[in-house]
Amino acid sequence: MCRMSLTESAFSAATRTFLAMVEYRSPDTDGEKERIYRMRYAAYLREGALPPGAPKIFKDQYDESPNVNTHALYVEGHLASSIRFHVLNRDQPDAPAMMVFRDKLEPLIEAGATIIDPTRFVIEETAARLYPKLPYATLRIPCMASEYFDADYVLATVRSEHQPFYKRLFGHTVLCEARPYPSLAKPISLMLLDYKKTRSSFLARYPFLRSTPDERRMTFERDGFAAEAPALTA
Repeated sequence: MCRMSLTESAFSAATRTFLAMVEYRSPDTDGEKERIYRMRYAAYLREGALPPGAPKIFKDQYDESPNVNTHALYVEGHLASSIRFHVLNRDQPDAPAMMVFRDKLEPLIEAGATIIDPTRFVIEETAARLYPKLPYATLRIPCMASEYFDADYVLATVRSEHQPFYKRLFGHTVLCEARPYPSLAKPISLMLLDYKKTRSSFLARYPFLRSTPDERRMTFERDGFAAEAPALTA
C-alpha cells in the first residue's frame, strides 16, 4: 500500500506529480501569441460561447493592457492550456470584468484593494482528454499571482454552470448573477474570493496550489510587468 501524508489527498498528490511535466511560459513572439488566440477560439467554439462570425484568432483589447499577464502551459513541449490575468488597483483599474461589473468592483478598488481578474482560461481539446489534472495546474497561475502581487481579492467571471467548481476549489462566492458580456454568446456571472481570508484553508486542502517566492519571481518578473515580491510565503 502506498503511504501518503495525512494532510495531502491522493488527488492533490497526483496533481503535484503532474506538475513535474508542466512548463509555464509567457508568450514572447507574435507566433506564440497567435497559437494561444487560436486555441482560445477552438475552446470557446466547442462550448458554444462565441457569437456567429467570431474571428478565428480570438483576442481583444485587453490582451494589450499594461496590467495584463498571459501564460501558456506546455506539457511535454506541446501547448496545452492558457490563462491571462489583470492586476486591478487604483493606479490600474482597467480589466475585462470592469466592462460588465463596474458597479460591483469600483467600491473595492476605491477602498484600496488589489484584485486579480483571471480570464480566457482555455484548454486544448486533446490535452483535456489526456491530462485531467491540467485545469488545476493552469489555475496555479492566478494563485501565484495573488501571492506575488499581494492581492486582496480574486475574481471568477464565469457562466452560472461553472460556479460550483470555483466554490468547491477555492471558496468563491457569487457577487453578481449572470449578465451579458461583449464578444461572448452566453452571459457570465461575477464571483469573488477574499484571498487573504481563505488562502490558508484552500492551500491546506490543495498543497499543489502552493508556490515558492523564487517560482513566482521567475514567472512574473519581466520588462514592464514587475513588482516587489510580497511578504506572504507559501
